[in-house]
This record gives sequence, C-alpha cells and structure tokens, in this order.
Amino acid sequence: MSLQLGSAARERGIRYFLVSYTDLFGTQRAKLVPAAAIESTCRNGAGFAGFATWLDMSPADADLLAVPDPAGLVQLPWKPEVGWLPADLVMDGAAVEQGPRNILKRLIAQAARAGLQMKTGVEPEFFLTRPDGLEPADTADRQAKPCYDQSALMRHYDVIAEICDAMTALGWQPYQNDHEDANGQFEMNWAYDDALVTADRHAFFKYMARTVAERHGLRATFMPKPFADLTGSGCHAHISLWRDGRNLCADPEDELGLSETGYHFIGGLIHSAEALAALTNPTVNSYKRLNAPRTASGATWAPNTVTYAGNNRTHMIRVPGGGRFEFRLADGAANPYLLQAAILAAGLDGIYNRRDPGRRLDINMYTQGHAVEGVKRLPLNMLDALRALEESPVLNEALGAFIPSYLKLKHEEWGAYCRHLTQWERDTTLDC
Repeated sequence: MSLQLGSAARERGIRYFLVSYTDLFGTQRAKLVPAAAIESTCRNGAGFAGFATWLDMSPADADLLAVPDPAGLVQLPWKPEVGWLPADLVMDGAAVEQGPRNILKRLIAQAARAGLQMKTGVEPEFFLTRPDGLEPADTADRQAKPCYDQSALMRHYDVIAEICDAMTALGWQPYQNDHEDANGQFEMNWAYDDALVTADRHAFFKYMARTVAERHGLRATFMPKPFADLTGSGCHAHISLWRDGRNLCADPEDELGLSETGYHFIGGLIHSAEALAALTNPTVNSYKRLNAPRTASGATWAPNTVTYAGNNRTHMIRVPGGGRFEFRLADGAANPYLLQAAILAAGLDGIYNRRDPGRRLDINMYTQGHAVEGVKRLPLNMLDALRALEESPVLNEALGAFIPSYLKLKHEEWGAYCRHLTQWERDTTLDC
C-alpha cells in the first residue's frame, strides 16, 4: 500500500502528506510528511506524544504511532500538492483501544462477521460567522424564518460553491446545499456510503469547511448552539443496514417501508439513547441545543424526547420511508468516528436482542409531547449524559476500554465548566 502512495505522489504532484488522526474530543491532529518519506511512514507510522492530545495518556507512555490508511487519501482541492490521510493509532505494536477510528473499525469488523454492513449519510450543519465568531458573517441575513432563503444562500455562493466543487472533484457525489433555519447557518449533503468512508469524509469535510471559510475571511463553526436565540447545528445521520448488496432495512409491505430488522435497530438506539447522548452530543453547549426554548424561527428542530415517528421532524428518529431512517440526536460537535461507532454499537444490540422500539408517535412532540405518558426524555446536561453512559452495559461492553478514558476526560471538562463564573451569575446573585 505504501508503494501506491509513493506512486500517487509522483503521478498527482503531491509533495507532502498530512497524516491525520482524530482524538477523543474530535480535534484533528497531524504531521506533515514529505512525499519522499511516506513509504517509511506507512510501514512505521508517524510518531506522536500521546499525552499531548486528548487521548488519556501520560508522558510516560510509549510513542503513539499514526499509521496512514492509503484508501482514505484526499488530495486537498485548494492545495493539490498536499494529500490528507486518515490514520489508525498504534502503541507498542497494538491498536490503541481509545482511538476513535480504531473503535469504529473494530465494530465494523464485528458486524461483518455477522454478514452486516452499516451504510450512512450525514447532514452536518454549520454557521459562517465573522472571524471572532460573535455573530453571523452576513449582516443582511435577518429574516425570522431564513431557512432556504435564496438571497442569503447566494450571498455566500463563493464559499458554498468552492466546498461543493471540491466534493464533486473528490467523487463524493454532493447533491444539495442550502441555507438552514438559523441566520448564517448552512447544510451541505453528499452521497451515503459505508460507515468508515462516511466518517473519514465527515472528518475531512469539517476541516475543509473551516479552511475554505478562512480563505474567504470568514469562520465556519460546528458549535451546536453558538447563538442563544437561533436554531442550533445538528448532524443528522441517515442509516441503513446491508448484506450482500441487499438493504436489510427495506420492506415494501410495511407502512413506513421499514423491515423488522430496521425496527430492531431503532429499538437499540431508543434503548441506549440517554447514554448515546454523551457521545453524539459531547459538549456542555450541546444541551443548549437539545433543551432550548423556542428560537427566533419558532422551533428548535432538535429532539427532547426518545421517540420515533414517520416523516415527522419533531422526534429523535424519523422514518421517511425507503428502507432507511434518520437519527436526529447528534450535533455538530460529534466526533465523526464516535458518532458512527455509537450508532452501530446501539443498533447491533437492538438487532441481536430484538429490541422493541415501542409505539410510534405520529404527533407533534413540541406541542403534544407533554400529554404522552411514559416517554423517556433526553439528558438535560452533559453530566446527566455522562452518568447514563457510565451505567450503560450495552455501550460499555461494545466500546470497551475507551469508555473509562472518555468519561475521565469529560468529567474533567464538566468540572472546568462548573468552576467557570459567568456574568449571569453575577447579574442574578451579586446582591442576594
């Protein structure tokens, strides 16, 4: 495989390779490797000090080696002399158990042993803001309901078109781009694929969007709720399960077009939803999207309850038909690899244990949900989600040694947040 990269470098004019991995907090780390050294890097890995990134390691740990995956090569459209390579983490000759890409690959292999393949597509939403991130970049974007606004979309045509052209050149098959429900918010869509391919592309997309925005003097942020009165940024995932080229989630005889296997997969997501939130909604800010009051547009478009329905966007899971379903819980901060791994782990549990998703609720959960008894609600904050993850036998067994490391670092993050003194506290309690 390393020889293929050497040949690719010569044929495509690649001078350097970004050997990249994603840590537990979703930050991409990389080394810039000259093309002449890429063959030895493929054999030996690029060396990192694990303690220097969010991977729950100490300065005493051995070298962390990032071994590039040639199958994921992306030549930077805006700087074609550089190739981006996703990498798998190795230490002392063994895969690093808390490496997000390693976790996803392990679960994919587990599914493959049962003849199963998960295919997904993601819908990452993001804001284009001023460089300081304090307000949307487009000062004319002021509509109360700006979703799909043609003028606001076209005022950022140069940024959106550059990103979409890049995806086309990379063979991702992009098919729609739109202005979303918040002022300054956008969504870009490309074709679904195998879960690992989607995760790699999702990781690169976030890097690409930020880079292209910077090239235009703007900032692209995937922060779940950057503005209190505007709709937050989700990252909805469309999911189907396959075997030998056949969609196992499809059943033309079912009212929603979903098979028994598909319903069991949904049952697994519903069973583990509160714990899943710790992974799919990984920041303090995430819960300001999930539990937000009405926004300026009139709706948050985010779920608060653990429910599913047909083609109804007020639920955690929407079944639009055609042998797939949409998981609407995750937000823009989700680690691309942990998002896919968490979905697959919970879904496989649902299939293996034939979990019942319960009654379908064909109601508007925003206006009628309070009248439904026995419905589980999503965590109110990150601490509640972390506690649910701690107590989840399904995810602890499926994700293994990753869980203690993740929980340790996230509890430290929660503690740092709690020690932070806000202006709201001063305003409301200074004279108490």
